[in-house]
Amino acid sequence: MNGLNDNSRDYLEQVATEALAQFEKVATAAKSKLQDGEALGSDTLANVNTMTSSSAIQKLDQISQSNRESYQRLSTEPAIARVVVVDEDGKEHTYYICRTTPVSGIPNLASYLAPVGRLASLGIGSEFKLPNGTIVEVLEKARLQPSALENGWDSRDTVLEVEHFGPLTVESLRALLIETDGEEITEDLLGQLLAEESIKDNIIEGVRRSVITKMGLRDQPILDQYQDEIFRLPLDQRLLILGPPGTGKTTTLIRRLGQKLDQSFLDEREQRLVEPASAEQNIAHANSWLMFTPTELLKQYLKEAFARESVPASDLRIRTWHDFRRELARNAFGVLRTANGNGLFILKDDLNSLNKDALNSPTQLFDEFNKWQRKNYAQELHQAARTLQQAKAPDVKNLGEELANILAHAADNALASRFTSLAAQLPKVQTLVARLKEESDSKIRAALNLQLNRDRSFLDELARFIDGLQQVQGIDNDEQDDFDADEDEDATPLRTGRGAAVNAYMQAVRAQARAAASKRSISKTSRNGRIIEWLADRGLNDADRAEVGAKLLIQTSLRRFLNPVKRYIDGIPKRYRAFRRECQESGTWYQSEGFEAREIHPLELDIVLLAILRAAGDLLSRPSILRDIESPAWSSLRPFLGHYRNQVLVDEATDFSPIQLACMAALAHPRLRSFFACGDFNQRLTTWGSRSTDELKWALDNFDVKEVSVSYRQSKQLNELARSIISTVSGHEQNTSLPEHMDSIGVTPALLEYAADITTVVDWLADRIREIERFVGQLPSIAIFVNAEEDVAPMAEALNARLADHNIQVTACREGQAVGQESNVRVFDIQHIKGLEFEAVFFVGVDQLAELQPTLFDKYLYVGTTRAATYLGLTCKSTLPATIESLRDQFGQNWCQRD
Repeated sequence: MNGLNDNSRDYLEQVATEALAQFEKVATAAKSKLQDGEALGSDTLANVNTMTSSSAIQKLDQISQSNRESYQRLSTEPAIARVVVVDEDGKEHTYYICRTTPVSGIPNLASYLAPVGRLASLGIGSEFKLPNGTIVEVLEKARLQPSALENGWDSRDTVLEVEHFGPLTVESLRALLIETDGEEITEDLLGQLLAEESIKDNIIEGVRRSVITKMGLRDQPILDQYQDEIFRLPLDQRLLILGPPGTGKTTTLIRRLGQKLDQSFLDEREQRLVEPASAEQNIAHANSWLMFTPTELLKQYLKEAFARESVPASDLRIRTWHDFRRELARNAFGVLRTANGNGLFILKDDLNSLNKDALNSPTQLFDEFNKWQRKNYAQELHQAARTLQQAKAPDVKNLGEELANILAHAADNALASRFTSLAAQLPKVQTLVARLKEESDSKIRAALNLQLNRDRSFLDELARFIDGLQQVQGIDNDEQDDFDADEDEDATPLRTGRGAAVNAYMQAVRAQARAAASKRSISKTSRNGRIIEWLADRGLNDADRAEVGAKLLIQTSLRRFLNPVKRYIDGIPKRYRAFRRECQESGTWYQSEGFEAREIHPLELDIVLLAILRAAGDLLSRPSILRDIESPAWSSLRPFLGHYRNQVLVDEATDFSPIQLACMAALAHPRLRSFFACGDFNQRLTTWGSRSTDELKWALDNFDVKEVSVSYRQSKQLNELARSIISTVSGHEQNTSLPEHMDSIGVTPALLEYAADITTVVDWLADRIREIERFVGQLPSIAIFVNAEEDVAPMAEALNARLADHNIQVTACREGQAVGQESNVRVFDIQHIKGLEFEAVFFVGVDQLAELQPTLFDKYLYVGTTRAATYLGLTCKSTLPATIESLRDQFGQNWCQRD
């Protein structure tokens, strides 16, 4: 290259010699550790008590496994950066930075995740304070990409930068040494000229942008200075990264998780937060994390990216909200109905229950419901206390007055203090409930015994009737005694046989007595209603029914105070149904008809889940409650600790609604509240996604927004087109810049119009794909997006036939699944466009897309444009959509001529 003098060449030779020798040294040491089988196990402990040392042994096993993984990584990737610094005394030090934990015995080899690893991201001339307090200045920096060859190590596309020249990209450090040696022995002029040209080709001015050769997320071992600063922020900080595609948001998120999972890289304050939180969950900190992503396809590629950082990422830890929501609502919180009869609602994705106001303002709907349900619960407690005050029994009346006094002096929004005060009365409540329950149950058992004395087959007949009810369609279990049923009666009812018959008899007779005392009726289509009809006069007589009913009403009021925390949280789904019914009557938020009381829309389910999670979180965020979690007053909150995680992360956050994001944030352990999300409002591909920072502020309190704007993915032409799309459609400017010194010149996007038949489209696509292979020298990663799932296979088959002569394979990625070889051209439905990156992207029928997706067309076009690094092609059945007609001058017919 031009401008390199002898001193510069000597420097490059020195760096190459030293770096390749360091690779060999580190890799050899790592392989030696692997061959020695060095590990930590139970034999490391002097005295092992198998009863008490399991956690210590488990921790040692985890350390041993981590060490083995580090040695394996170092044996194939010994270092990712070389940094030279000078201290205050003028003494120079060279650091090699690796991606994982360094092997012992090699000085100045440090993990990128450690504090000193930040040197790899700092610019020349930056100052840095080492962990020992020494201030150093960065003099030289090299980004390394080790490659093990048969004849030794190499580093491909190494980027070097020093104070006086650079950055330079060296294609091969090993070739650099061979070329230097060759110059010394070249005697003929031709040999000298060829050697000089070889050197020039190997050393390139600036930073070369790499070609994307495989589908997935780009590997970026070293972050830029700003990204690096973000991922090292404290564990308990709530962060949101906003920025255009290709700015490294997801990479920063992954790097942060990788660092924060390894307790050896946490500072003392972070470790003090982590240890009790992990103990409360009974989950190791390394496993206590959860990440949400919008689609299954993104989930798979995130797992691959995590694997590069040696972070195990199972399906239990990377989830789509769609799947996680159902699991949480069905199996954990009892919101959705199960086959065994638990749960209240049936989830219907296409349910038409919400009106436009609810769909457009879900946060307002949530706020109104949450306020209503808290008030409703407070009224329930007040009413229960008044009922007890009016009781004839002195002990019940006195307790009612004490409870009423507590409620009168508690603020309506101070649930925690109210629960704490009520807890003091728990022994009295328990005593009264037990006594009254025994009295009422004895009456009912006596009536049952009377029936058995008259007919010993009574229970068997009732059992057969109950078995028959299991098969009957249309039994209404939703409306029976919603708030009056005793919480702990027959908590685990038997399903068949005489035991089930006894339980059913007791429950039905109680319901009948309670209804009579409260002057309410029981639905004849409900389970209890049908059993009561079958029993006829074989229950309680009128006098006993009145007596038992009165005692049951007292028990119902007492049970409001038996476990108020549990009743408050468990009652949220039922209160939501009552709230919805009330709103329907007033004509607000919901459609007046067209759905059943037991059905629920996904947005409604999100609202119910958020109310539950926030109710529990508000209580568990208080240290005094966490400290006394095993006490009867708070023990019902303990299951929530099992759902919390030390870290919660979200990719493509703007695709989620504010309600969903608030649910995710509520899953972060209250001790840490660690939440990290990234996204871009311009990439929102859902109608319900978050639209503004204000919506995010509603969902996430006390969070910091960090904006990144340097795009490392795209060429200059595609970056300009993406900015023009945003400016044309939304009317605001996007501040996206390209990396300094990087070769970002690409080609003009290509456009084909009036392509009404698939043959015309396929011929044009085939020509463009062959051009790309000729330009690049190999077939890079290429994606073709069609407008519907049913178009995927036909397009792939037709293009496959058209490219067969050049042995280019085209794969139909049905339902977004990535199959086939990495070199295959892939065809996707447009809905799977999010999150990935390719060297080339084609839209088929972009004018039809504008008609099919009028509200999201600009988002799809923008996201598709930013998926491509260099080549973008659009086809139209007719002409460019009117919304982007002004962008016509940024397109050409092909890209044969580079700009």
